[in-house]
Amino acid sequence: MKVYKFGGASIKNALALQNVAQIISKHNNLIVVVSAIDKTTNALERLVNSYFYNQDDKFLLFEKIKDFHFQYINEAFGGHSVEVRKLLGKYFDELNGRINIAPSKNYDLEYDGIVSFGELFSTVIFSEYLKEVGKDSVFIDIRDVITTDSNHRDAKMLWERSTEKARNVFCTGNNIYITQGFIGRDINSNCTTLGREGSDYTASALAYMLDAENVTIWKDVPGIMNADPAKFKFAEKLNVLSFREAVELAFYGAKVIHPKTIKPIENKNIPLYVKSFYDPDSEGTEIKELSYKLDLIPIYILKSNQTLLSIWSKDFSFIVEENMSKIFGLFAKYKIKVNITQNSAVSFSASIDGDSRNFDSLISELQEDYFVKYNLKTELITIRYYNPDSIEKMTKGRKILLEQRSRNTARFVMEYVGETNI
Repeated sequence: MKVYKFGGASIKNALALQNVAQIISKHNNLIVVVSAIDKTTNALERLVNSYFYNQDDKFLLFEKIKDFHFQYINEAFGGHSVEVRKLLGKYFDELNGRINIAPSKNYDLEYDGIVSFGELFSTVIFSEYLKEVGKDSVFIDIRDVITTDSNHRDAKMLWERSTEKARNVFCTGNNIYITQGFIGRDINSNCTTLGREGSDYTASALAYMLDAENVTIWKDVPGIMNADPAKFKFAEKLNVLSFREAVELAFYGAKVIHPKTIKPIENKNIPLYVKSFYDPDSEGTEIKELSYKLDLIPIYILKSNQTLLSIWSKDFSFIVEENMSKIFGLFAKYKIKVNITQNSAVSFSASIDGDSRNFDSLISELQEDYFVKYNLKTELITIRYYNPDSIEKMTKGRKILLEQRSRNTARFVMEYVGETNI
């Protein structure tokens, strides 16, 4: 058995859906993990906010999401959409019912319950489309398989329970199974999510549970690049990476792979391929266990929309273990993603993701014990296997706010100066 994962961009319209179906039609004994269509997750996030904060546009946002999916069906199925419209309508009725009752006080629980519909919409459409073009498939609600804890928006998988269920559900050979990434269910039957981009993690987790032959993540790029091709003209493909290097790149923020994706398949030495759905016959990038050291070119990872947070003790006491424990405890409390840290005797700095709705609460609580300053809209650039030319290329003419270098990695937090296109 093999596992394929397709992101939302791969099925963004009817023509793209047809292309993915052609890729799959060449195979059997396959699990296909599918994300929400294109920007659906973002649209559902706006619906969550409107619903939770009782805003006036709640039903307008709902209708836009519904209209988008039914128009998608019209384009993909033509006059043969009766069954898929019926199946999709049940999910929209369920979502409509949910937003018609008062929300709980738990934003993250409401987020998971609403945003999870995106994957359900896409997989119903995809499974029915395969039938339409003559390819049998089995639709699986992954929430009946993936059991998690109740840490909403970043749920942890309960491996033993999930593995037992997976082996019972995905049990017959030569089938194509269509299922969702990103979502699961806790022991209280509440829907949970595995963190943004968690569909990759779902794919690798299923491969681990079922001892799959390999995993392929299908993207709109030729493979894993040494830089984001949308921002850097010099980007080129990396043909092979070790599991260890892939984990490093994921940790530093490479968008092609999710940070949690590598560990399950590394445990069983299951190869991971990153390939282009535009050119499915090309080799892409292979990630596997290597017995030799790679000689890699510089790899550039850019994280935009960062906030550089700087903290000083009010009484000039040292920023040591006790203070550090408190600071990181607050990051965890408010679910703040920390990307780089640096401290001196009396100060601490961190670059954090700049889109947290809990940012103001974090600052308020930090200010009870510390002086706090911050720079909004900064950028964090990480250069693996740096050399003088690569650093010059990324930092020339830029104001550097924070800098770190190790043997293989250089990192710089810099002021934002507009879109990068080098």
